Amino acid sequence: MASKIKVDQIQTGDGTGTIALQNQLSGMTGVSMPAGSVLQVVQAELSTETASTSSSYADIGLSAAMTCSSSSNKILVNVQVGGIRHYGGNTGVNLKLQKDSSDWKVLGIRLSNLDDSSPAANSIGGTGNSFLDAVGNTSAHTYKVQMARRQNTGTVRVSDDNACSTITLMEIAG
Repeated sequence: MASKIKVDQIQTGDGTGTIALQNQLSGMTGVSMPAGSVLQVVQAELSTETASTSSSYADIGLSAAMTCSSSSNKILVNVQVGGIRHYGGNTGVNLKLQKDSSDWKVLGIRLSNLDDSSPAANSIGGTGNSFLDAVGNTSAHTYKVQMARRQNTGTVRVSDDNACSTITLMEIAG
């Protein structure tokens, strides 16, 4: 059962006046929210290991999509990639963020020369970043993370040992 509070007015803190409440909140929508308000949130999670032995970029399985309710709104993109590890050889990892299948941003890991011994395993840890995208329309936009081996030989992995990686999209009122 839902609870209701019924009042006709609220007295101001200093006692010098009252605030009438009749229908003050009816019809409030995302369009009338003040600039900077979060209007919607979408999050995707990856907790299964993805490996690459290629220097060509490939999807890691972490993506999310959002459609803004107004062309003046923005999308705040927050990416956290965990469990980054290198196995064998002399290599590193490159991570990038694509928007609508086009390269958009480079994420913070571009390490190389991790260990010359093989089959050494080096944990890099994780990386993340946030980007504010002024999309300027009400079309759907898809953001996804891609990974490639940096150089030479070896294998690079993300979400190693089932570490969690996430991408979170937030629509911000303009």
